[in-house]
Amino acid sequence: MLTRSFKRWVSRRPDAWLLAGSLYALAIACASVHLASAQTVSEKSPLPARSPLTGQPAVGMAYVGDRACADCHQEKSASYHRTAHATTSSPGTKDSIKGKFNPGSNTLRTANPDLYFQMEAGATGFLQRAIVRTSPTEVLTRAERIDLVIGSGRKGQTYLFWDGDALFQLPISYWTERDAWVNSPGYIDGRADFERPIPARCLECHGSSFESRAPPPGSYNRASLVLGISCEKCHGPGSEHVAQYRAISSTVPRSTTAIVNPKKLSRERQIDVCALCHAGAGNSLTPPLSFTPGNDLAKHLAFPKLPQDARLDVHASQVQLLERSRCFQSSPTMTCTTCHDVHQPQRDLAAFAVRCLSCHQAESCGAFPKQGHAIDRQCVTCHMPAQATDQIVIAALGGKSMQPKVRNHQIAIYPEVRTP
Repeated sequence: MLTRSFKRWVSRRPDAWLLAGSLYALAIACASVHLASAQTVSEKSPLPARSPLTGQPAVGMAYVGDRACADCHQEKSASYHRTAHATTSSPGTKDSIKGKFNPGSNTLRTANPDLYFQMEAGATGFLQRAIVRTSPTEVLTRAERIDLVIGSGRKGQTYLFWDGDALFQLPISYWTERDAWVNSPGYIDGRADFERPIPARCLECHGSSFESRAPPPGSYNRASLVLGISCEKCHGPGSEHVAQYRAISSTVPRSTTAIVNPKKLSRERQIDVCALCHAGAGNSLTPPLSFTPGNDLAKHLAFPKLPQDARLDVHASQVQLLERSRCFQSSPTMTCTTCHDVHQPQRDLAAFAVRCLSCHQAESCGAFPKQGHAIDRQCVTCHMPAQATDQIVIAALGGKSMQPKVRNHQIAIYPEVRTP
């Protein structure tokens, strides 16, 4: 059975291979795949690429865009735009796509011996092509352009394409650990599925702004998309703030409330800024993009109330896992930014250990008697181990599945973990 868009499958070469395509849209939680907003292009008439730093302001006149912020905050802006937050969505270009297009590295075979995918780089951009043979003399192919890249590439990337105003996920993703093309999370190996639409809740976390179009769901005004997580996603609309600091007259009063400084919010509201995207998909109570920093997130998203001992997946429940930690419960001030500086890339686990040792003594660790101060740099490795997520499952050849590892944010003692 072919997909609903039969007209997009075309017979081309009598000597090609066969398809076992299927109209099968496997729905999984938004939080379980790296989806987001970004700028895209049509195959015939490319639109100019747009980065988070040079992007247009978000929908609404109150937003000014990251370029305006960079005028005064150059150092923080430069470091921030190298973070995974800022690069969580981008145009599909040779610089943003991590997967390889050279022969030998651009093909993904599937469980169906007559179906394979080929990644192609050409004058019109970068494509994913499904190639199948329906008979000894007939081949069907479907190619879609990689319009949007979702994910910074630290763990992997997935890709989106436009079909008119509708946004869909492509069937092939990239996994950094294996440096290889893989089936997109939740897709069945051996089927060519181009039919998974991108809901607004996904875009809300992987982009900064967008304007939804009329049904069907997953339709957007392309020109409205703002890539990456912008400054105003965490600091709120900046037009009044910028206007005050650009005013020529020194008599114009400057309000300290014209922009949100998350550090000055209450502990609950600080965590809400992060929980918008790091506490799971939740059930929307208001339209997407309604939440702004300083709001009570509970009025916008409802997260299920779970028993204290309920299992939480490491992928999208970072806030809930942190809140279960004794460190968090015993501190009246601990928030996500106690350990994370969101304005710069953070990849050194030993640097996080410094934060741990500001409250804890290495000598109190059970591993200290045997290993001494060699453990000083291993706090995160042992007490926040990287574990396989059940929310991102990749089907592979031979009926195997692959699950990326994500760091567990419940700070605890894990007996099964040993220091290197």
